[in-house]
Amino acid sequence: MSVLVGKETPNFTATTVMPDNSINENFNLREYCKGKIGVLFFYPLDFTFVCPSEIIAFNNRLNEFKSRNAAVIGVSVDSQFTHLAWKNTPVEKGGIGDIQYPLVADLTKQIARDYDVLTNESVAFRGTFIFDKNGIVRHQIVNDLPIGRNIEEALRTIDAIQFHEEHGEVCPAGWNRGKEGMKADAKGVSAYLKKNASGL
Repeated sequence: MSVLVGKETPNFTATTVMPDNSINENFNLREYCKGKIGVLFFYPLDFTFVCPSEIIAFNNRLNEFKSRNAAVIGVSVDSQFTHLAWKNTPVEKGGIGDIQYPLVADLTKQIARDYDVLTNESVAFRGTFIFDKNGIVRHQIVNDLPIGRNIEEALRTIDAIQFHEEHGEVCPAGWNRGKEGMKADAKGVSAYLKKNASGL
């Protein structure tokens, strides 16, 4: 498994179903995320089981991502036509409804290969990659197929990236927005642990 953290995000241009259900045959990741934090997540297949819960969970929190100047993009090895059919299927019938972020069609599976999440040359693991405004991957996590991801952790990670960029401090274990950061030196860690070690 490749570790992409600290490296430039693998860029791609691919056919994508956009929020308004139009088909963009030249969707480019970097262009879409220009000036924003990017949240790129892979899921195995449309019309499956865990996947719709994750896709809907991202959509339910989309305004929270937008408030952090973050763009969300989903990717699977399905075609744009299957994506669109799934969007047009009501939630109560196993669909995902009117999802308001792009769904990328990775029919060749090359994007999943580039991010090293393709398993058995068939479908992608549940990989989540968060990259900063400069296109550098700052976070990645990959779940096995039966294990749904935590959308709140994606939001927390974005908060931590932005906190570090703004204040220059680091974010200790369990850090959430509004909590105290830590100065990245011996005095900083001592001061932080003196106040907070028992609550970690």
